[in-house]
Amino acid sequence: MVCWNRPGPSRCAKTPIRLKPEVGTAAAGSVQTPIAALGVFYFAYFAYVGGFTPYLSLYFDSVGMNAFQIGLLMAAMQATRIFGPMLWAVLADRRGERMRIVRLTSLAGGIALLGLQFDQSFIGMLVVLAVMSFFTSAAMPLAEATTFGHVQGDTGRYARIRLWGSIGFIASVIGIGYFLDVATLRDWLWLIVAIYAVALIAAWRVPESAAHRASAAQVPARTILARREVAGLLGACFLMATAHGAYYSFFSVHLVGNGYSKSAIGWLWALGVICEVAVFWWMPQLVARLGLYRVLVASFGLAVVRFLLIGWLVHSPLALVLAQTLHAATFGAYHAAAIGIIHRWFHGAHQAKGQALYTALSFGAGGTLGGVASGAAWSVFGPAITFTLAAIAAGAGLWLLVATVRGRIPVAASTVD
Repeated sequence: MVCWNRPGPSRCAKTPIRLKPEVGTAAAGSVQTPIAALGVFYFAYFAYVGGFTPYLSLYFDSVGMNAFQIGLLMAAMQATRIFGPMLWAVLADRRGERMRIVRLTSLAGGIALLGLQFDQSFIGMLVVLAVMSFFTSAAMPLAEATTFGHVQGDTGRYARIRLWGSIGFIASVIGIGYFLDVATLRDWLWLIVAIYAVALIAAWRVPESAAHRASAAQVPARTILARREVAGLLGACFLMATAHGAYYSFFSVHLVGNGYSKSAIGWLWALGVICEVAVFWWMPQLVARLGLYRVLVASFGLAVVRFLLIGWLVHSPLALVLAQTLHAATFGAYHAAAIGIIHRWFHGAHQAKGQALYTALSFGAGGTLGGVASGAAWSVFGPAITFTLAAIAAGAGLWLLVATVRGRIPVAASTVD
């Protein structure tokens, strides 16, 4: 049984919540060991993401791709997330070896990444990105589920581990911005391969979650997914990722087109993630004060404001600074709250599948639609309308969230008897 955040007497006061086993006991080693290893992994992995994603569209532009082709190439990385994460999650939940799968798939993804150095044709890069992303799509859902296992579902403790990923992103996006002011984009690709190799090594240091190995499913995952509030949240996350398609595909191109240097672009990306670090650090207090639902609602509302600022006030550095500070809400607070709720709904042996569904339907399906649609809109209507459409998508997600999720978030992860 699950306790819901509804006013009035509790209907499940007599139902005990079964806590997950402690990790870091004398047999398993100290608590700090897996936490430190996870922090290093997040730092290294998002250093790769911070060096790769913000500048990838510039690389495509430099080898002659048009706006529609850039949109398709960026979408190719998201398309494999529609089915890849779920495939890896089912395998991981059956075998109880999440991090082993992360290591092997990351190795395969790194080999595929090398292909960008040797083929700059549209079809060639499309295939390379699709293959690479299919394998790397395992990393985050399985690592997130492992992390939640180690912290026993505590969203606040998760956020303070996850912030190391944001710090890695910041260091990389700023450093590579300056690097590209003096180096070529071909040099950049080799640097990305080196950073990826560090992340791969870090993955070998993360232990499996003892809590996962001890847990078992109580109800089928499809029963959880069929609930109105679960489908509603996943739909809202799909729309939020769709809205971000324009940002991830064209924000850097938009800034270059309006006279910003690559180092300035790096700092603007970094500013957003610096604010993200702050919100991750304060997430325990935010959740305690507002609750997960209100944090999500605020995140969607601020996303509408953010994309309108980027679309219409790009010539104002002050407006762009404000827009980037809102990344704290539109990614940091949104992501931590969303996966915290997902963890409460999909617990036990469904943890990896729950995180994979979130990744597949939001970053996968939503990111794919956002990339393709923003590429088409950019070609036909230009930047301002493209980011306005992104704001509309975020607004639609806000409406869906309010209509389906309000009052239906469990107080804590529990078993269903």
